[in-house]
Amino acid sequence: MADAKVIPFDDDRSRARRRPGRADGEAAAVRALPGSQGPQEPEGGREALPGTQGGPEAGGEAAAATGTGAGAENGAGAGSADDAGTRAGSGGWERRLAGGLAFLRRRVTGDYEVDEFGYDEELTDQVLMSLIRPLYEKYFRVEVKGVENIPAEGGALIVANHSGTLPLDGLMMQVAVHDHHPAGRHLRLLAADLVFVLPIVNELARKAGHTLACAEDAERLLRAGEIVGVMPEGFKGIGKPFGERYKLQRFGRGGFVSTALRAGVPIVPCSIVGAEEIYPMIGNAKTLARVLGFPYFPLTPTFPWLGPLGALPLPTKWTIQFGEPIPTDSYAPEAAEDPMLMFNLTDQVREQIQHTLYKLLVQRRSVFF
Repeated sequence: MADAKVIPFDDDRSRARRRPGRADGEAAAVRALPGSQGPQEPEGGREALPGTQGGPEAGGEAAAATGTGAGAENGAGAGSADDAGTRAGSGGWERRLAGGLAFLRRRVTGDYEVDEFGYDEELTDQVLMSLIRPLYEKYFRVEVKGVENIPAEGGALIVANHSGTLPLDGLMMQVAVHDHHPAGRHLRLLAADLVFVLPIVNELARKAGHTLACAEDAERLLRAGEIVGVMPEGFKGIGKPFGERYKLQRFGRGGFVSTALRAGVPIVPCSIVGAEEIYPMIGNAKTLARVLGFPYFPLTPTFPWLGPLGALPLPTKWTIQFGEPIPTDSYAPEAAEDPMLMFNLTDQVREQIQHTLYKLLVQRRSVFF
């Protein structure tokens, strides 16, 4: 099996957003499918039938000859429309099948691109997003607000609250940005070390564009014009007891603010409501967590008492709101070393997220509807 081509992250081709699924060979195959209509002749380019320039009688004869009369519309015309619809439906399935086969061929031959972080845009768009989207649209029924606050181009740092026992909120936020932003932008999430030591999860996270939560990787992504997502609460957020839901934990030492200042990109606060209730954490088996090497081992009303069935999240109704961006490009480069400025900006972001959480909680009618 051939190896996939690895492109430098700051290569111009990565900014062009070329989608491998639009390769010339595949496009030609789609155009050559049966049932596609050829070019139409311009109006007036075809010679008129003899006798069609006469009176009403001639016009009636012409209509009868060409099948354009009222009888034709009610008879043969209707059949032709049904046949055309059948051919169009058949062509749609054939196009999808051709696209799927072309995708598989590229995966088998290694004719696809990944960046130096392991991000595979084609696999993310065509497979991973398609797997997550039903959970996003049908199960959690996510409502998105303020997506226009995310810049249409250039880098930006999205800072969100973290909750839910399992980090599903990051995946839902990734779909929200991709599906609702007018420019269809991709969110590159910063993930904890644990994600990259778990088998299978490690590979999928890399393919989906996630990278290690370190200042160096985050700054490189931001300088390259990417949208980067970070959840400063970390394990303290997703592992907090149910009784502390929607109460933000400490935001670390403000490292994300320093990264945004160095890259000169805006900070977009993000508030997520609904994730806190998917796994109500009523206890923590700390001894078992230490044995397994986990930061916590959750005990919920259904897990582990109901076995695998207890791992099914509750179908809560989610709302994701992106707030007004906080600009950082007006600060001098050395501002990233000012601890007081970092503290103030960190507190500003945290307070904006917390205030929005309270506002969304007051507005929602029910946890599930």
